[in-house]
Amino acid sequence: MPEYLAPGVYVEETSFRAKSIEGVGTSTTAFVGPTRKGPHRANDNDLQTPELLTSYGDFERIYGGYADLNVTAGVPATNYLAHAVLAFFNEGGSRLYVSRVRSAGASAAEAPVVGDGPNNERISFVARFAGSGGNGRVTVREIVAPASPVTMSSAPQGSLLRTGAGGAVAHHVKIGETWRPAANTDDPAADAATLAEANPRLLTLQLTASDADDNVLAWDALGHDRRHPRWIGHVLSENPTRRADALQNWLAIRIGEAVSAIDLRDGLFNGGAANPQGQLERTRVLTGGDDGGEPTEAEYRLALGAIAALEDVSIVAAPGSSAYTNAASPVMRALISHAEARRAYRIAVLDTPPGQIPGNVRTLRGTVDSRHAALYYPWVVVANPNARPGREDIPREIALPPSGYVCGIYARNDVQRGVHKAPANEVVRSALRFEVDVNFGQQELLNPMGVNCLRLLSGRGYRVWGARLISSDPEWKYVSDRRYFNYLESSIDRGTQWAVFEPNGERLWANVRQTIADFLYNEWQNGALLGTTTDEAFFVRCDRSTMTQNDLDNGRLICLIGVAILKPAEFVIFRIGQKTAETAS
Repeated sequence: MPEYLAPGVYVEETSFRAKSIEGVGTSTTAFVGPTRKGPHRANDNDLQTPELLTSYGDFERIYGGYADLNVTAGVPATNYLAHAVLAFFNEGGSRLYVSRVRSAGASAAEAPVVGDGPNNERISFVARFAGSGGNGRVTVREIVAPASPVTMSSAPQGSLLRTGAGGAVAHHVKIGETWRPAANTDDPAADAATLAEANPRLLTLQLTASDADDNVLAWDALGHDRRHPRWIGHVLSENPTRRADALQNWLAIRIGEAVSAIDLRDGLFNGGAANPQGQLERTRVLTGGDDGGEPTEAEYRLALGAIAALEDVSIVAAPGSSAYTNAASPVMRALISHAEARRAYRIAVLDTPPGQIPGNVRTLRGTVDSRHAALYYPWVVVANPNARPGREDIPREIALPPSGYVCGIYARNDVQRGVHKAPANEVVRSALRFEVDVNFGQQELLNPMGVNCLRLLSGRGYRVWGARLISSDPEWKYVSDRRYFNYLESSIDRGTQWAVFEPNGERLWANVRQTIADFLYNEWQNGALLGTTTDEAFFVRCDRSTMTQNDLDNGRLICLIGVAILKPAEFVIFRIGQKTAETAS
């Protein structure tokens, strides 16, 4: 309470209304899986969090393209995660996190520049991230610009200057306001007037690099000396200070501590030749980048740990994990455990393995049970973006896991209708066909077990034709039930944090009741709750009937909330019979 000690007029602000609850987002998704490059969680103590992606272009810049991975003993393996990201955005998704699963056997590409001698004298270009996506090419050019006394005086610290011609060539580095011989910067400074008369030229570096996915990066006006503000060792540092550089610049350079500016220049252009413009140029190939073996359950769990702290994620999936022999079932269980974590408010979207028949799917479904997961079958066949004319060894079509498409449909459904509407009877926009043409009889077998089928419906296209959880609990049957309760719980959780440590009395209870009732009233008005009146749609109790004196003594405020949620009309039944015409009286 404010103190009133002196006579006067006091104007104060106060509130006469309850706090408000804002509904949380429900369509933000997280994928885990192997990629061609990009950051990853190194261990359980690594606090690095994945970056939010809003387009496939963001994914490509950070994690590479959809070219095949090398995770199966030299045999190209489909890059399921990249295809799933593309499908997610094509189907209507807008916000996605990707947590990379990196195999322990993965290695980073490297191109040695000076590979002999002690470590502090070596130079090499390296890919910042392990993976086959780092295999590429890097070209370094020397840019020569005539220098005048004015440009020599205004040149930045660490600039490299060449004077003379033929056998009389000399190099100097700018230190302070003086130019000193590059071979030994401790020698006396060179006379500026003498340098100006010896045909001085300023030297800088231009670098162009392309990775295995043909993503091109270029840098200009790079310096040779450590004092230069754009020294190549700073600009291409292995540990850059800016997160954007760490994510998107896949190339780095290692320069030993004993390497001088002239040593660096000699090493970069050793064996190089002049290009048509008369500039020294040298191209090197980065090799040795490898994706390692098939990812394991432990590596998937490590990647899942990286998204555990992201509060805005409501959907998780591991597209393509069911295709890996060593990780299919364990990863499915890891996803379920992740979604069932306390206060996670998430649903796991699971894939069946590829090439399954309904009998196999029934057996698989019998091994899992969860109120926080949904299983989809079969895989989706689409045009292969890696196919090329004249390359008959590359298939024209490719089968992809359904989770990427389904997660995008979840997001599209939430925007167009709302999270309370079951994400089914929705078109799979990108599908050419499905791997298995599920018929009505086969779905009669799978649907009661909680397997959601993707089907071709004559005249209505390719659609998601199921909305069930893999739960044996009859109270939790539908995907929309789980997702809507996640939405309510998370919204109320975040919207009532202000109540913590408030005096636990009638005023607080009334405020909490009003806050939650206003939120639920808005949900009822939007058609998300069942009932013709608010009394039928929901109730909120927070008073002496929900708390004992022991609860109050131990600082507990207990609020009981009941909602009548809408169930999907899964079976629409019309009963038709004959009616005998009666003579009007």
